[in-house]
Amino acid sequence: MTLLKSSNKWRGRVMRYGPLILWVGVIMLLSSGQASMGETSRFIRPVLEFLFPSAAPETLLLYHGYIRKSAHLAEYAVLALLVLRALTRSHLQTLFKYRYLISMMIVFLVSGVDELNQSFISSRTGSIQDVILDGLGGLAALSVLFLLKRRREAVRA
Repeated sequence: MTLLKSSNKWRGRVMRYGPLILWVGVIMLLSSGQASMGETSRFIRPVLEFLFPSAAPETLLLYHGYIRKSAHLAEYAVLALLVLRALTRSHLQTLFKYRYLISMMIVFLVSGVDELNQSFISSRTGSIQDVILDGLGGLAALSVLFLLKRRREAVRA
């Protein structure tokens, strides 16, 4: 009986934290040289040229930059949601109670490690502005969820 209980405990942990760990792996993969601006321009640039055939090269470069910065917001919004999901299902009261704060702390931690990693790659640059942008992505996602939760609770009451 205890073996089954132990197995269910591990299964629950894998279900809670597995997607989170996989997503952190995706983020670290995206911080490699293969995801540098020079590399992503090979497929983003043709799409931009198709969508904006008369745009100047400088304009396309600017749009490419906006797309890359939007990706920062999106990938860390997903990270924040996955951390929150894992902590919301945690049986540890402290993790559950401070799940929004811990989620933001993990977003900043992963972002900082990501940018530090990029600073060692010649085709990439690490920047504090990207850490802030990543944090804003996480904060936006958590804020929307928090406000939706509050609204749902208000409707129930």
